[in-house]
Amino acid sequence: MLEVEVKIKVRELSSIRKRLIEKGATPSGTVHEHDIYFNAPHRDFGVTDEALRVRYSDDTCAVTYKGPKQPGSGSKVREEVTVDVTSGEDVEAILGKLGFTRTAEVDKTREYFEFGPLLVSLDQVSGLGTYVEVEMMAAGSFEEAAQNVESGIKELDIEGERIMLSYLEQVLSRP
Repeated sequence: MLEVEVKIKVRELSSIRKRLIEKGATPSGTVHEHDIYFNAPHRDFGVTDEALRVRYSDDTCAVTYKGPKQPGSGSKVREEVTVDVTSGEDVEAILGKLGFTRTAEVDKTREYFEFGPLLVSLDQVSGLGTYVEVEMMAAGSFEEAAQNVESGIKELDIEGERIMLSYLEQVLSRP
């Protein structure tokens, strides 16, 4: 699956939350997410623009691989594969035994809304600030999903700075 996403840094989230509710978006929960990112022993994910993370989210845990960003779009488009696991600690232990190293951690509170085919998240990211992510998964071509994402941003009147860097890249680029 391809993840098509636009991340927008915003001053505050309350007005966007209000517009989501007024436009009929369905709240689908607020979660605390703690992401631990790893680098591979056989290639540098910072160079290849890949990511491997273990995400702890309230009562669940998942491992996600994200492929390199695909150029040519105003959206961030990349392959994403996620597997739910029963023990993130065991996955971390396995990765460590295979030579993978921890590179960074990202901690955030995320409020999810379903808005038609889109998933909108209102994020408060420790050390980085407040963001809105509008995303859609695409099985094949990403163009239609990218159009849906852009239409959703326009309909919700979300204004702010578009950020192409992932939260991981932002954390790693801090002095």
